[in-house]
Amino acid sequence: MLSQKLVWEKLKQVPDPELGISIVDLGLIYGVQIKDKKVTVKMTLTTIGCPLFSLISDPIKANIHELNGVDEVEVELTFDPPWGPERMSEEAKIRLGFA
Repeated sequence: MLSQKLVWEKLKQVPDPELGISIVDLGLIYGVQIKDKKVTVKMTLTTIGCPLFSLISDPIKANIHELNGVDEVEVELTFDPPWGPERMSEEAKIRLGFA
């Protein structure tokens, strides 16, 4: 059965292309919505001018499409609220020297 937990597990497998750290651990994912067979992922990037959106959104879509019961995946980009290092997991902060 499709669930938030399964979607988040798939998102955790997607690394940031520059840092090699999970986009979940970096705090780039703001939310997940499941409606029928459609999954919408709301996310941000570390900076507004970051050119890597497709390098992140394409693997998100591919990973989530692997789940049973998913027909459509939408990745919604937002910069509200803006990303900051406080959104990172403790593991990511340690790996990047923030802790």
